[in-house]
Amino acid sequence: MHKRYKQLVSTIFTIGIIGVFFMISLVIESTLDADTLIPAIFTLAVFLISLITDGLIYGIVASLLSVLALNFAFTFPYFKFNFSIPENMISAIIMLVITVMSSTLASQVKQQEKIKAETAHEKMRGNLLRAVSHDLRTPLTTIYGSSSAIIDKYDCLSKEQLVQLAVGIKEDSQWLIRMVENLLSVTRIDNGTVKIILTSTVLEELIDVVLIKFRKRYPNQKIMVDIPDEFISIPMDAVLIEQVIVNILENAVQHATGMTELTLKVFVVGKNAIFEILDDGCGIERERLAHIFEGFFETKDAPIDSQKNNMGIGLSVCASIIKAHNGSITAENRKGGGCCFRFALNMEEEHV
Repeated sequence: MHKRYKQLVSTIFTIGIIGVFFMISLVIESTLDADTLIPAIFTLAVFLISLITDGLIYGIVASLLSVLALNFAFTFPYFKFNFSIPENMISAIIMLVITVMSSTLASQVKQQEKIKAETAHEKMRGNLLRAVSHDLRTPLTTIYGSSSAIIDKYDCLSKEQLVQLAVGIKEDSQWLIRMVENLLSVTRIDNGTVKIILTSTVLEELIDVVLIKFRKRYPNQKIMVDIPDEFISIPMDAVLIEQVIVNILENAVQHATGMTELTLKVFVVGKNAIFEILDDGCGIERERLAHIFEGFFETKDAPIDSQKNNMGIGLSVCASIIKAHNGSITAENRKGGGCCFRFALNMEEEHV
């Protein structure tokens, strides 16, 4: 269904562009008496069609339509098809060759860009999979070791030791659950298997749910909340946006060394709701900051760091979710120390 709709839109667009440029050519001919500009105008029309539509077929069809329009309205005898005149035939052939070449060139450029993007995407997936595989192995090994110790040495362990081993299993299990949730969200959005459904969500209720979830995991971490007093409703997939905020808050707790203050701030600018998570910790290295939302970080001199990529994978999820909402997300170091993660959501109802 989506393919047919796309084909219909491309067909309408092709016919529409040729029609518009046909009218423009008539106006130019009648007002400027510049017949030499007409072939260039139709060539531009074909090039635009080739850039916007997929495949060669629409560009070639546009080329044929351009040749027919040029012969019909802009060569003698006017408003009649006549390919018997040698001049008309040569002009038509030249026009067809030029427009087909333009169409082919535009399609090749688009194809090369597509291949380049797919290659980069596959490289990122490979690095992400490698980092995730390494990350999953550590907690699984710990869980296996702790559970084996409880089973094999139950009678030899004190109550305190048993509790300590059980707490370790619980914490690692919770970490694995959050990792799987993040990976499922990335897969869900990147594959387009689940459509983002925007529902009007009251800001205050959203923040309350976020704080409840966060405090279950970090009961001793205080968060200063700064949101407008007035009623604010934002179209969003609330579950996914909750995950974005919790991921960034957790990132601050785990990686903002020296942090004493953690703030969640929301304000409105124009038609956008701006969310900011601010901390006064150690900040982020400049080199890493440029790749913070890519899901992995690796340099020639430094291999992928498992602990750092726990942060990177979560932030990659955040970027994917915000992108799916047609929003924007950034990260920057604060002048006074620490960093600020900021994302914006459109407050108007829109189809995603």
